[in-house]
Amino acid sequence: MILKNISLLYGNNLRFIESADVKISNKKFQMINQKIISAKEKIFDCRGLLLIPGLINSHTHIGDSIGKDVSLDSNVDSRIHPVSGIKQKILTETPKKELAKFIRKSATSMLRKGTTTFVDFREGGIEGIQLLKDALKGNPIRSIILGRIDYYQTKSDIQKNTSMPEFYKSELKSLLRNCDGVGISGPNENSDSNLTTYSKIKKLRAIHAAETTQSYSTSQKIFNSSEPTRALLAKPTFLVHMTFASKSDLRQASKKTRGIVICPRANAALAEGIPDIELMEKMNCSLAIGTDNVMINSPDLFREMDYLWKVSMALHKKRIDPKTILKMTTINAGKLLNQKIGSIKEGFLADCIFLEKKSIDLDPLNNPHAAVVHRASENSIKAVMIGGEFVYGNV
Repeated sequence: MILKNISLLYGNNLRFIESADVKISNKKFQMINQKIISAKEKIFDCRGLLLIPGLINSHTHIGDSIGKDVSLDSNVDSRIHPVSGIKQKILTETPKKELAKFIRKSATSMLRKGTTTFVDFREGGIEGIQLLKDALKGNPIRSIILGRIDYYQTKSDIQKNTSMPEFYKSELKSLLRNCDGVGISGPNENSDSNLTTYSKIKKLRAIHAAETTQSYSTSQKIFNSSEPTRALLAKPTFLVHMTFASKSDLRQASKKTRGIVICPRANAALAEGIPDIELMEKMNCSLAIGTDNVMINSPDLFREMDYLWKVSMALHKKRIDPKTILKMTTINAGKLLNQKIGSIKEGFLADCIFLEKKSIDLDPLNNPHAAVVHRASENSIKAVMIGGEFVYGNV
């Protein structure tokens, strides 16, 4: 197909092009030029539309979608601790069909709001992975599933540096045959030996770290080491949160990982502050964005970008280029996952969003990057494409 006369944000710098033709075939962007002539291709006149990369939600827990706003006034551990939290109780006691029903709703919500790929920390072992796969049947959204075995160590186990039992090592191997990598709960539930075991996994490795002041101080008090320093024993592909990471932690992260996934609205909803993106970027950390638990936060990256942009400027009393924020949900996320997604560029998968430039909230489109970051919404979307196929709406 050829998209004619379309405005777009092109390449790794999201350069705005007022009008171009885009050829898509074999699921990828093949050619982007001022004028493409072809008698064979299906033509779509896209005058009045802005093409942007499909958004990538780099950290979710959509398995807890049934628990929206449950126990709102409880502290973080009471709500989402992987062993003792209310979330775990809900996941264990709710029939699988009910869990799947609300997972489907969250996946549909993401797709309609322009998310074309999401990365999910999937609790519950192989059964949890299969539950997610079953729930996503018929939904074309790309899912990257980071599974987890239900093995959490006690403080005593960690202090003794207890190794992972052979039974769980075997379970981990089976799990990894069914997913894209591992999503580790955090260093405070794992001994150094355990974390080293995870470091040998050849697929994606991600781990929560420094999400709360409590988790950070627990690591210092009990293990005499910063939480991110211990997290790095797992040789993670990327870290999640790092809200309370120190300069030293961030410096290590920038050298030893592909980047950090921050979850600003989820942190705020838990009354745990907001990531310091200015410091993170100063320490050369590449940043992507996730919406985290649906139990806590809606999986809407437009709202996430809007919130992060404005709150960060308010805190630092300094202007931030909106393009910097948009890159976190597109370019940076694609690089973090080492996949050809997140960019409108020749050879990349044709995952993209068609925005109506004349939609009530975007018109007039004086600054395309700012418009996407803090004005666009589901209402601005004309269509969503994944792998060169229209999966929502049409043009």
